[in-house]
Amino acid sequence: MRNPLCEKVVNIKPSGIRKFFDIASEMKDAISLGVGEPDFDTPWHIRDEGIYSLEQGRTFYTSNAGLKDLKIEISRYLKRRIGVEYDYNHEIMVTVGGSEGIDIALRAMIDPGDEVLIPQPSYVSYEPCAILTGAKPVIIELKAENEFRLTAQELRDACTDKTKVLVLPFPNNPTGAIMERHDLEAIAEVIEEKDLYVISDEIYSELSYKGDHVSITQLPGMRERTVLINGFSKAYAMTGWRLGYACAPQIILQQMLKIHQFAIMCAPTTSQYAAIEALKNGDEDVSKMREAYNQRRRFLMDAFKRMGLECFEPYGAFYVFPCIKEFGMTSEEFAMAFLEEEKVAVVPGTAFGDCGEGFLRISYAYSIDNLKVAIGRLEKFITKLRNR
Repeated sequence: MRNPLCEKVVNIKPSGIRKFFDIASEMKDAISLGVGEPDFDTPWHIRDEGIYSLEQGRTFYTSNAGLKDLKIEISRYLKRRIGVEYDYNHEIMVTVGGSEGIDIALRAMIDPGDEVLIPQPSYVSYEPCAILTGAKPVIIELKAENEFRLTAQELRDACTDKTKVLVLPFPNNPTGAIMERHDLEAIAEVIEEKDLYVISDEIYSELSYKGDHVSITQLPGMRERTVLINGFSKAYAMTGWRLGYACAPQIILQQMLKIHQFAIMCAPTTSQYAAIEALKNGDEDVSKMREAYNQRRRFLMDAFKRMGLECFEPYGAFYVFPCIKEFGMTSEEFAMAFLEEEKVAVVPGTAFGDCGEGFLRISYAYSIDNLKVAIGRLEKFITKLRNR
């Protein structure tokens, strides 16, 4: 028999995020700080709207691009939050999570041989999605001394005549890094100079702890070059509802929608009705959850300072990215030893790119009580390492 498998797919490494979570799930008294999932329930009024939609028999397909009322609310939300207007009829589509939006944006824009710039450490899906389009992923290694922000010089140095798309992953998973307006203004000049397009993954936009989130679409000339990706999983604790959206110039969105029509048909109808309620009446819920995350963020930073563990201060998402280079272990070795000896699961920084070596991703999308226990175990663990 001939080989039934696609070599391109076989050569893609599986995600490194779930490995330690899966081990911890079978370990008694283990605590997992590895998965980026809010520990809050979806707010009741949002769940209630989903239930009501089922009670009303709204179990039909929606239009491919999503419910008209939801697209209108997305348009209103973006105008309210970032001051950017999108035509709900031609420039907004509803996707199955932000991840689908990233995938189909790349597929709609990339020809084989085009280069896609991917700053790392970053979300695990960008590089495989680029590879599956036939693109050449070009990795830009972000540096701790720059607070893992993308600089204009790093962007310029990575460009060639084949570069077409820049993935802009801020607020960042796994580092918690953000890009402020002056950072974006500097790279916007390079984007125009090199005639690039941008996929801006803003799924953590509501979880920013240093003033309001700034989107690159707010800068002159950038809206026309950008596919904005966002969704409901992180801000509204709606991970399992699998709902996101993409906003882009019509010429790009038309082609994204074509792929979506053939591959997906439409996003889940129940989730779309719930999302309308989230956008209309969920601002207070988001504010409360953001404040809780910020409390946990400050708790972790204080704890790291007390135990002498190096970690730059993150201002976005719900992750910290401490440095463990002092212990002379790889990220994988440290994470595995920590799990085996102290029963706490964290994610090696290398799960998010080779330049994540020497770091760990710790999620604070968990209760303060769990964080206190886990950090106590971390302090005990690193004390043992320092005394060996």
